[in-house]
Amino acid sequence: MKAVKETQFTFPKQSSFYKGKVRDVYTIDNQLMAMVVTDRISAFDVVLPEAIPYKGQVLNQIAAKFLSATKDIVPNWVLATPDEMVTIGRICEPFKVEMVIRGYLAGHAAREYALGKRQVCGVALPEGLKENDKLPEPIITPTTKAAVGHDEDISREDILAKGIVSLADYEKLEKYTRALYQRGTEMAAERGLILVDTKYEFGKVGDEIYLIDEIHTPDSSRYFYAEGYEERQANDEPQKQLSKEFVRKWLIENGFQGKDGQVVPIMTEEIVESISERYIELYEQIVGEKFVKNPSENILDRIEANTKAAVEKLIQ
Repeated sequence: MKAVKETQFTFPKQSSFYKGKVRDVYTIDNQLMAMVVTDRISAFDVVLPEAIPYKGQVLNQIAAKFLSATKDIVPNWVLATPDEMVTIGRICEPFKVEMVIRGYLAGHAAREYALGKRQVCGVALPEGLKENDKLPEPIITPTTKAAVGHDEDISREDILAKGIVSLADYEKLEKYTRALYQRGTEMAAERGLILVDTKYEFGKVGDEIYLIDEIHTPDSSRYFYAEGYEERQANDEPQKQLSKEFVRKWLIENGFQGKDGQVVPIMTEEIVESISERYIELYEQIVGEKFVKNPSENILDRIEANTKAAVEKLIQ
C-alpha cells in the first residue's frame, strides 16, 4: 500500500502554500484554496511518523458528503472536489472560535464533570450525570482557535465581551451549529449511529457566513453505535465508539501521550495496515457505501493533474 505523506505541487496562479498537520493547502490567485487531504495522521497534537493509506480519501469523501447534505442549512466553502483527496473552495476569513456541540456527556466534558465541575464553557450541567449519558438538550461549548498550541474552552459571554465575534454573527453561528448537529444526528441515526459531539468552523466573505473545513468525520466527531447504547449505560460499560480513539488508545498502551520525553512507538507495517482498515470501516459505517480504493500507483500525478484542471477552470 502506498500513502501520500506530503505534496509539492505548483498550480497556475499559485500565491502561497501552507502545510498543516494533515492537509497541504495551496492558495490560488489569493481567491481560492486547494486543500489536499494527505494520509498523514496526528494524535495528541503530534504528526505520527507513518502515513496511513486511504486515510485522506476517507476523510475528504466523508466531508464532501456531509457538506453537500447540509448546504441548504448554511452555504459552505466548497466549489469543487476534483479528486478523492482534494477539495477546492473559496477563501474565507475564519472566525477565531470553533463551535463544539455536545449531545452527551463524553470526552473532555465528562472529564471536567468527573473533577466536580458543573459548568463547561459557562453552560450549567445538572447533577447526577455519568459518563456518556445523554444531556437534557445539546449544549454549545466553544473553544478558541489557537494558531499555536492547544485550543482552550471559552464561554459565550467571554467571546462577546472580548469582541472575538459580534453578537449578530455569534447568534447566527449558534443557530447554524444547532441545525447542523440536528441534521448530522438524523443522518447518523439512519446508519445506526449516535452523533455524540462534533465541531464546526465558520468563516466570512464580506457579510456572508460560510461553513468551512471538514464536518462529521471521525477526526472531528465522536459517534456511538446506537444498538446496545442503553444497555451499556445501564450496566456502566464503555460505549462502542466510532472515532479515531483507537489510535490514541494504541499510543497510550505503548507509552505515548505527546508529553515531553515520550517517543512515538514504532509503527510497523501491520499497525499501519490495521489503522488503514479501521478508517475504511469508519467510512463504510458512516456513509453506508462500499469504500472504493483508488489505484495506489501514480497517486501524486493523478492528484496534481485533477487539481490543476479544476483550478484552471475555476480561475478562467
